[in-house]
Amino acid sequence: YLTIGDSRRLEIAKALAGRPSLLLLDEVMAGLNETEIAEAVELIKKIRDRGTTIFIVEHVMQAIMSLSDRIIVINYGRQIAEGSPEKVAKDNRVIEAYLGVEYVIE
Repeated sequence: YLTIGDSRRLEIAKALAGRPSLLLLDEVMAGLNETEIAEAVELIKKIRDRGTTIFIVEHVMQAIMSLSDRIIVINYGRQIAEGSPEKVAKDNRVIEAYLGVEYVIE
């Protein structure tokens, strides 16, 4: 049997077998523990650094913030923010949507 982390690595390897210029990843961090997330982030960075464009749909913000050059945030099917990780993390619409209105900084 493969662990969840091993299964994810296998899925990525299968996707890379065709040598894509664009790799689409959907919730690749789901179900992984902190160590596995860190390993997955490093693997994705290596793939990116070799010239493959990566499009990720992900809810693990630790991973997204460390991997992304540009982030688009969607809430209830509508785009509410777009930009660098730093810009998006400070956007009040993002803070309100994901943390609650009490965390919005005026």
